[in-house]
Amino acid sequence: MIWVAVAITGVGCYLLKLAGLSVPPRVLERPLVERVADYIPVALLAALIAVQVFSRGHELVIDARALGLGVAVVLLLLRAPFLVVVFGAALAAALVRLL
Repeated sequence: MIWVAVAITGVGCYLLKLAGLSVPPRVLERPLVERVADYIPVALLAALIAVQVFSRGHELVIDARALGLGVAVVLLLLRAPFLVVVFGAALAAALVRLL
């Protein structure tokens, strides 16, 4: 039964990709469509981050991951290099877990 769901999901993803490639260029050149298309990846990434940081199973939690996210935001605002942001967030979360 699980393989049927996997196959249906795969076909659905393929058809969705095909539908996106079939859109006429004149539709994609509209300013509103371009603006929305620019913000969709940012919104999806923010949603994924929020789910990973603030949930454990079906529970809403605030733990060391939230501090790590806060440190990452501060380092990004200070325009730190990407590796500094990643290691800074990981270090802050690890130190809180150790304490």
